[in-house]
Amino acid sequence: MVDFIGIERIQELVARRGAARFIEELAAEIEADFLRWEAFDKSARHASHSPVGVIELMPASDGRLYAFKYVNGHPKNTAVGLLTVTAFGVLADVDTGYPLLLSELTLTTALRTAATSALAARRMARADSRVMAMVGNGAQSEFQIIAFHHMLGIRQVRLYDTDAAATEKLAANLALLRLPALEVVRCGSVAEAVRGADIVTTVTADKRNATILTAEMITPGMHLNAVGGDCPGKTELDRRILERADARVVVEFEPQSRIEGEIQQMPTDFGVTELTRVLSGQVPGRADAREVTIFDSVGFALEDFSALRYLMRIHQEERGSKPQVDLVPELNDPKNLFALLVPSPQSVSRPQEAAA
Repeated sequence: MVDFIGIERIQELVARRGAARFIEELAAEIEADFLRWEAFDKSARHASHSPVGVIELMPASDGRLYAFKYVNGHPKNTAVGLLTVTAFGVLADVDTGYPLLLSELTLTTALRTAATSALAARRMARADSRVMAMVGNGAQSEFQIIAFHHMLGIRQVRLYDTDAAATEKLAANLALLRLPALEVVRCGSVAEAVRGADIVTTVTADKRNATILTAEMITPGMHLNAVGGDCPGKTELDRRILERADARVVVEFEPQSRIEGEIQQMPTDFGVTELTRVLSGQVPGRADAREVTIFDSVGFALEDFSALRYLMRIHQEERGSKPQVDLVPELNDPKNLFALLVPSPQSVSRPQEAAA
């Protein structure tokens, strides 16, 4: 039997901890894995693109455990009542190849993305950052705000989305959360939202090269958490922002970010720093209070590895039901797989019983 975490179980696990604590614990798990970067077999995700979206496989292994995530990105799905992003994942034992956990990762991906964003911002944003602009108020936005409020002390969020209904949804959810000392400001444009912000998070969904933030909007000392540009041909930042002399760009895994991130706009010799070097202290996340820092985040398989391992641990530790699925056969003779198709004696009727 294989441990299984479905939607009901992940709701239960998050509810018992609270979303803020869950994100912070997950961020610690992710940081621990980034700090043992060299232990991992790493590769850019395999992506299958179509005119309307992308389906991706994201593998990672530390030689003891192996994980992969299946994830899609289809921006037009919401028009027919479907999610833009769905995902599931598997954590397996390297020594036997047996799966240990099959888990939903749709909700968990939003949680781990927020955790990684806040983890990077703790090293890159100014310590006195209290105001964040949230540009793009869709499915990821609540998670980002919870993470930055809890882990960085954000006290005001400035909301903007081209879809006014998305902003109202986000504001209503934030009101339900009752986050202490958090002021929510609705804005009429990107420029208005960004004005006066210490941190700017962009998490838009359109699969295209876009200029969500222009160079003129950026002021010294800002931290940009660029989350939405995450596939070839999809960007959010004016390339002039990346070219600023006072800008520092941090990525998760450079070979993947060169294909999918904001830096796909830049020449191959454009200098970036991988997040592991910042977290380990090899490179500072910020040189001074006036530097513009950019976390060009596309999501990396190591973060899903961390999330799956964390989920398996708390799934096994937490009280309550612990669902499993019979995904792998259990055999008396491992060389006799066909035995699964041979009827057991109890299931075979005698001829006279069948005739009756």
